[in-house]
Amino acid sequence: MASTPFLSSVFFIITTTILTVVSTATIKISLSPLPNRPSSDRHQILNNLATSSIAKTHRHKHHLDTKINTSSSVLKASILYSDYFGGYTVSLGFGTPPQTLSFYIDMGSSLTWFPCCSDCERTRFPTFNPKLSSSTKYLRCQDPKCSWLFGPDVDSVCQGNCPKYSFEYDRIYNTNELLLLEENLVFPHKTFHDFLIGCSSKKPNFGFPTGVAGFGRRSESFPSQLGLTKFSYCLTSRQPLDNPNTSSTMWFETDSGETKNSGLSYTPLYKNQVASKPLLQEFYYVKLRKIFVGNTRIKIPYRFLVPATDDEFGGMIVDLSASYTFMERSVFKLVTEEFEKQMGNYSKAVDYITWFNPCFYISPVDYKRIKVPELIFQFEGGAKMKLPMANYFSFVEDDIACVMIYTDINGLLPVNSGPAIMLGNLQQQNYYIEFDLANNRLGFAKQICV
Repeated sequence: MASTPFLSSVFFIITTTILTVVSTATIKISLSPLPNRPSSDRHQILNNLATSSIAKTHRHKHHLDTKINTSSSVLKASILYSDYFGGYTVSLGFGTPPQTLSFYIDMGSSLTWFPCCSDCERTRFPTFNPKLSSSTKYLRCQDPKCSWLFGPDVDSVCQGNCPKYSFEYDRIYNTNELLLLEENLVFPHKTFHDFLIGCSSKKPNFGFPTGVAGFGRRSESFPSQLGLTKFSYCLTSRQPLDNPNTSSTMWFETDSGETKNSGLSYTPLYKNQVASKPLLQEFYYVKLRKIFVGNTRIKIPYRFLVPATDDEFGGMIVDLSASYTFMERSVFKLVTEEFEKQMGNYSKAVDYITWFNPCFYISPVDYKRIKVPELIFQFEGGAKMKLPMANYFSFVEDDIACVMIYTDINGLLPVNSGPAIMLGNLQQQNYYIEFDLANNRLGFAKQICV
């Protein structure tokens, strides 16, 4: 895996508990939030989240009411938002008996891993202790799962246990070596046996979740190992920022048959096919055809909209783990200039320094009466995502509101590298979002998420 800095964006802790059981294959997991950092400064909160988002973007670039299926093959999770960290975490139980740890949900990597310990009594952070589990197995060279990480010829160059897996996950663990295990992943009323997981001897930095659950697109990913045909979520509104206790929901579906959710608009999912950039192949790309601000179509050069086929740049990804939507500077400039043009009757906050742009002086009492142009994304196949105003226009101070998209204003990111646009989770709130893995498509519909 490429060496890249990382800082997650918007964290959740999921406390495993069964709330509803439709059958022995139906699980609901209740999630509780990470403790929020003691800050009442809205500007500081947003700055933290934006800084987290730009760091995650660096990592990526460096390398209608909906009838939801609730069959017996659906695993269900309730989630809460934390306004400091900018990512989701899930509490999972591994081992026999299960040991529960928190995992950051990362849609930009595939391997799931956690810290282990040889002397757990001396640690001040949660770890997995293999000595306390009767189901721990070291991954062998001849196991096909070893080849997921080291290639098909690994069994000809190693004997015994699969080699340690080395990579960098900066800001949390820095350079890291993982001992590879097979272990039971335990949900209420359902156990997944021989789940491949990495075991780290390093502790996470203060304030970060214990491990990482990889939701990328490789064989070792969390969705692949569970045999998911779909995963989906519905994120409740987090406006204003001082409402952290509203729950959202996430679903995991393992039914091999095709199920249909009424009212969804669909567009194909794509993989980046650049063989020299395997990290980019982890992402969930869509083909963005048009961007509208109000009734005006923004003339975006084609190369920014389409997933790369012969180089590493371009296209749009959908990312649960990024707080805000990122746009390459050229795209960002075209979009924000059109907002400024159409909102010319409002006083621009030119002296307010933030990642977001443009910003305007707006009285809170006037917020619901102001005329903000719609922001619309149109995808391949004609599916349109018409964002509610709360998803892209928000107060950052008592009298300053901004368009909540960002770019690399300081020139910190590689130019012409990685996705050109990343759809963040703020822009996905009050939408039902479905990653239909069996049919390789993304579905979405406006939904009041509760």
